Amino acid sequence: MKVSFKLASKHVPRMAPTINHNDNALTDVERPNKRARVDANDKNGFELEHTRGSDLHEKEEDEIDEVPDIREEVKASDLHLDTINRAVLDFDFEKVCSVSTSNINIYGCLVCGKYFQGRGRKSYAYAHSIHDDHHVFINLETTKVYVLPEGYPVSDPSLEDISFVLAPSFDKTYTSTLCSASYPTRMSYDLASKAYLPGYVGLNNIKRNDHMNVIIHAVLHVTPLRDYLLLSNFHGKESELLKRFAGLAKKVWNPRLFKSQVSPHEFLQEVNRASSGKFRLEQQGDPVEFLGWLLNHLHKDMGGSKKKHSSIIFSIFQGELRVETQQVLFLSDSPFFFLSWLEDIKSTVSPFLFLAVDLPPPPLFQDSVEKNIIPQVSIQSVLSKYDGRTTQESSGQLRRYKCQRLPPYIISHFKRFTKNIFVEEKNPTIVTFPLRGLDFGDYVDLKASQPPPIYDLVANVTHESVAGTTRDKENTVWKVHLRAGEGEFEKWYTIQDLIVEETRKEMIFLGESVLQIWERRPERISHSKVDMVVDK
Repeated sequence: MKVSFKLASKHVPRMAPTINHNDNALTDVERPNKRARVDANDKNGFELEHTRGSDLHEKEEDEIDEVPDIREEVKASDLHLDTINRAVLDFDFEKVCSVSTSNINIYGCLVCGKYFQGRGRKSYAYAHSIHDDHHVFINLETTKVYVLPEGYPVSDPSLEDISFVLAPSFDKTYTSTLCSASYPTRMSYDLASKAYLPGYVGLNNIKRNDHMNVIIHAVLHVTPLRDYLLLSNFHGKESELLKRFAGLAKKVWNPRLFKSQVSPHEFLQEVNRASSGKFRLEQQGDPVEFLGWLLNHLHKDMGGSKKKHSSIIFSIFQGELRVETQQVLFLSDSPFFFLSWLEDIKSTVSPFLFLAVDLPPPPLFQDSVEKNIIPQVSIQSVLSKYDGRTTQESSGQLRRYKCQRLPPYIISHFKRFTKNIFVEEKNPTIVTFPLRGLDFGDYVDLKASQPPPIYDLVANVTHESVAGTTRDKENTVWKVHLRAGEGEFEKWYTIQDLIVEETRKEMIFLGESVLQIWERRPERISHSKVDMVVDK
């Protein structure tokens, strides 16, 4: 039986796709808005729309096939991700709310880069999302991303680079590549396509913290300490100073930075608090004094004690020094002095983190062209203080020094600044030194079969100021020379705040070195020992 009916219009109207807000899916509704009128006098009657003739049904299927498939699922979390501006993101500053200055539950706006507290309806981040129409926020502690004011989380692979810049993490595979000979050839690029070498990036001089910037660079290039910080995952009861120093180390060695520079602001703020204002951003200071404070404070925060190898700091930098003292007798009627034979030579062994090196006094007179004579001495001559034979008179005693045990990394400090009742003087003497192969065998007690320890230079901190012998803190410039790579790929970089330049090896010793870090070469088996092993 043939079914027939009459429609109010010639064609069956189709509704436009409507959005179902419950499941965020698109639904194609084929029914018209109103039911079609049917002629009641038609003898065959009518049935519902699903009993239409096969011709009309095939025509509707053809029309549906021609329309693009709009039934794909659309995620609501993807709606605002295109508003993220990576160029303004900077996670180096202290994580406090820009309105309340609180450091609890802080979120960063991924559109403008500002920090706000919370994400509830009464929070500053919620108000910022409504007033400024910025909707994507990241939790600065958990690195989770949320869309406000709705408040739902976002999990998208495109946000992984932002999380890595905020909280980078590394494994042993990456740290092993940092020690490769060809490391200087592995350049990275920031968002502006500017090339940089991870680990050799500029540190922002916020006010007058360049004396702390050079120490940060020097310490972070000590391989065992660098690897310890890069592989760390501090989320327990560790001190805030240790956590922030590890975070700064990960940012300096991050190969995926948005900007080819790092600001130590967050770490230095904690340094100011931990040192009770002794080391501040706005005040010039002594880098050697800051390094001593930093190493001892990190040693304490790592659970270290007075025992050997109680922390990684002592395992890397601590050595032992033997000091021999002998009393001197002065006669009132004679300009000569005599050694006291009534008392034996007292010998004591003390631990050390630094080797203090004395420089010869500068000349008192100028040369013929009215310029200061700047003397030059070799590092071997100033290290003779520790040969066990050179004596020094101090407080009525003669003292001799010699190392009992040398650490894997030696920190040598050249005493350039001395104070008197009038002014603080500077010694401009230049110390010449080799970049590799410095023999410390004359300055340590060794066994007959023990080879002399050989050290290579890792970092060299220099001081620059106006000419003269008076220290001028206001016009002081601190620089650090850092080594990268080995063999034919070896390069040296000079870093002064944000300026990073490759330098020639011959130019390194021309500066007024204040502090150096030396790395001990691994001991190699001699040929005689190898022959003995082969014979066995």
